[in-house]
Amino acid sequence: MSGYIVEVNNLSKTYKSGHQALKNVSLQIKQGEILALLGPNGAGKTTLISIICGLVNPGPGSVQVAGFDVVKAYRQSRQKIGLVPQELVVSMFETVWNSVVFSRGMFGKARNDAFLQTALQSLSLWEKRDSKVMELSGGMKRRLLIAKALAHEPEVLFLDEPTAGVDVELRRDMWRLVEQLRQQGVTIILTTHYIEEAEAIADRIGIISQGELLLVEEKQQLMMRLGQKQLILQLQQPLATVPASLASYALDLSADGLLLTYTYDGGSDHNHVTEMLGAIEQARLKLKDVHTKQRSLEQIFVSLLEDAS
Repeated sequence: MSGYIVEVNNLSKTYKSGHQALKNVSLQIKQGEILALLGPNGAGKTTLISIICGLVNPGPGSVQVAGFDVVKAYRQSRQKIGLVPQELVVSMFETVWNSVVFSRGMFGKARNDAFLQTALQSLSLWEKRDSKVMELSGGMKRRLLIAKALAHEPEVLFLDEPTAGVDVELRRDMWRLVEQLRQQGVTIILTTHYIEEAEAIADRIGIISQGELLLVEEKQQLMMRLGQKQLILQLQQPLATVPASLASYALDLSADGLLLTYTYDGGSDHNHVTEMLGAIEQARLKLKDVHTKQRSLEQIFVSLLEDAS
């Protein structure tokens, strides 16, 4: 077995309709990491997750989870996986407690009430354990999906758009839970439309578009490599125009004349920041404040999709 808990090699998938959902995708995921998969609707995110989880038959290529082939060793690979789907798929007439007990039993796990209690408590569901699912709010039902996915103590947890349509408080609770699970060694693969979600909790970012994996990279490295920075200079006195001596630096002057913005490549050794600041001093401009701002992950994501289209 390799050092990866999930290995996808040269995977493609074409549906009967002729739609090619995945095109030669390769992806290796390390144990205990959080990987965020970003992509627009129809990019192939859910197809990829469904194949790894054994819900959709793969096309050419191979997929292994914890060393088990998802086709040849379906039962063994599926036991390693917890899946929180986008849709609410729970029996509305069952109690919260019976739902998680049933989910654990489905995977042949011995009953462990202490573990299930801890899982429900971590999701603020313990007080609702005797409530029927139909009595829960939408946010509580979403928490129950996570509890059911965790009931059999999986090593890999897939979260397919877990916070779509939930409130900010629940989203933050989920982020905290994800971090706790990672500390316990659980590997988490997250698909999301919320760029700030990936930026807040992921170790690596994968960007998928039209069935192709455009890149998979450490979040910090990605932002350093592709993230432009801005140096924002607040002036003591407003300017009518940028002085001619500063024209070569392509500074942007705000409408009120009090801010100069210099955009540069944060990953470059030759960004001319020092020279630009020297030219500011020679031009006798008095600064009130200086701060930097990095290009956001959302801006990087949008530009990569534009380049791919």
